[in-house]
Amino acid sequence: MKKLNIFILILSISVSCSEENNSEKYAESITSKELSELLYEFASDEFEGRNTGEPGQKLAVNFIRDFYKANDIVKADNTEDYFQKFLVDFSKRQVANPNNINPLESSSIDEENIDWVKTENVAAIIKGDVYPNEYIVLTAHLDHVGIEDGEIYNGADDDGSGSMALLEIAQAFKLAELDGNRPKRSIVILHVSAEEKGLLGSKYYAENPLYPLNETITNLNVDMIGRTDPTRESDNDNYIYLIGTDRLSSMLHETSEKVNSRTVNLELDYRFNAWDDPNRFYERSDHFNFAKNNIPVIFYFSGTHEDYHGPGDTPDKIRYDLLTQRSRLIFHTAWELANMDKRIEVDQE
Repeated sequence: MKKLNIFILILSISVSCSEENNSEKYAESITSKELSELLYEFASDEFEGRNTGEPGQKLAVNFIRDFYKANDIVKADNTEDYFQKFLVDFSKRQVANPNNINPLESSSIDEENIDWVKTENVAAIIKGDVYPNEYIVLTAHLDHVGIEDGEIYNGADDDGSGSMALLEIAQAFKLAELDGNRPKRSIVILHVSAEEKGLLGSKYYAENPLYPLNETITNLNVDMIGRTDPTRESDNDNYIYLIGTDRLSSMLHETSEKVNSRTVNLELDYRFNAWDDPNRFYERSDHFNFAKNNIPVIFYFSGTHEDYHGPGDTPDKIRYDLLTQRSRLIFHTAWELANMDKRIEVDQE
């Protein structure tokens, strides 16, 4: 019996180490060079600041879709060529399903003279092989504020950094899949539109989910992870702000900490995680529409800066070394959440 127990122990350790090493192997495919190449195009003047409904935003969704096609990463269910199409009204912050409403006859909504704008989320999936109907959703918003006073607001950090991070993370999972290391749970990669208009793309997804919300285990949201916060009282640039990790699940918080310590080992800064934080960042990005549905979230954020929502938010100012490390941490965390034997549980009010 003793020999058998030792054998089982050695086997379990070897499997655990193998999974961890696999995580490291695929994380290394996320590189500064590739992130830079992607972001310089995505945040170029050609995309005209990616304002929701404008031609530049259409270029953006096509760019993301074409990346997934080129990497043979399949479209999410119930999308039209990777697109989850919807209508938004900016002034009233309303969203609607284009199949259920005639924009010229808005009888199904109790408002008159609604000015509908067509837009779309982009969604792909890496399907799990053990618990395929349990989902880890990764989000980043693809839109920005467009052109103001004749100047293009490129939005390289906000949120070109998060959007391109998701592409690299998805590619890393695809490489694992090609090696026969498909995650146990499914990874949904969701690029939402109309965030700058009031989190409307994630609002639409939460109201019209492609996959059941009650089987959505966690949302990892990535918004502005490419620069440093000049107000931060530290000389250590190797950090990331985490918001919401312990709001709904202590298990999620503990898992996040464990993964970071054994992989990238960034300084995890919870400066903006307090319930009474006057910035209210917890309520100001797309994870909030998941949290409102009792889905545990982590919001990855590196802080605002002098170019926030300004024309100076350009790709040449991105710290690609930091963007790479932060993207790898998110990949490692998603890998762990997808491959844990026990799913993340809600245990907080």
